[in-house]
Amino acid sequence: LRRVCIYLRSLLQVGAIEIVTPKELEAVNGTSVRLKCTFKSTHPVSENSVSVSWSFKPLQPGPDESVFHYQDGPFPPTIGRFKGHAVWSGDILGNDASITLNDVQFSFNGTYICQVRNPPDFQGFAGEISLKVVQTVSFSEIKILAIAVGGAIALVIIALVIFMVVSVCKRRHEDPELEMREKEWKESGPW
Repeated sequence: LRRVCIYLRSLLQVGAIEIVTPKELEAVNGTSVRLKCTFKSTHPVSENSVSVSWSFKPLQPGPDESVFHYQDGPFPPTIGRFKGHAVWSGDILGNDASITLNDVQFSFNGTYICQVRNPPDFQGFAGEISLKVVQTVSFSEIKILAIAVGGAIALVIIALVIFMVVSVCKRRHEDPELEMREKEWKESGPW
């Protein structure tokens, strides 16, 4: 009975690790993209208790490929398509298991799977990111960027006009002779 109680207590203390990733990402060929993966564990997190595995499932039928591994430190790939491309950009103590892919290629199109372990917690669902590598940024992203920049410029111009109008009105109010001089100047003008 004692063993059963100990076993049941240990089962109750074990929880699932919750992993959060974006569902989809788009990256321009030749640029860098951060594959964000955050996690929550019911047990304390330390750099030597957590292990992270990233794998890749290509669009075409074929075997999954290891992308990156972290256990007591980062282990970038030494062979395969991700050699020299995958780098650690996470922070275990900050519950961040992210990696960055540098100089992305069209062959990187596919699904990236983030798995995190922190014993005795077991992993719940793995985080999956569908990455689409494109030739150029899609029109909608360019349009959003143009609207944001244009809106910011318009706000700055409006703020400057308001500032100038307030300054002129304030000077006129403080110096009644200025208003008289402006009136005389307008009357003596060639028009």
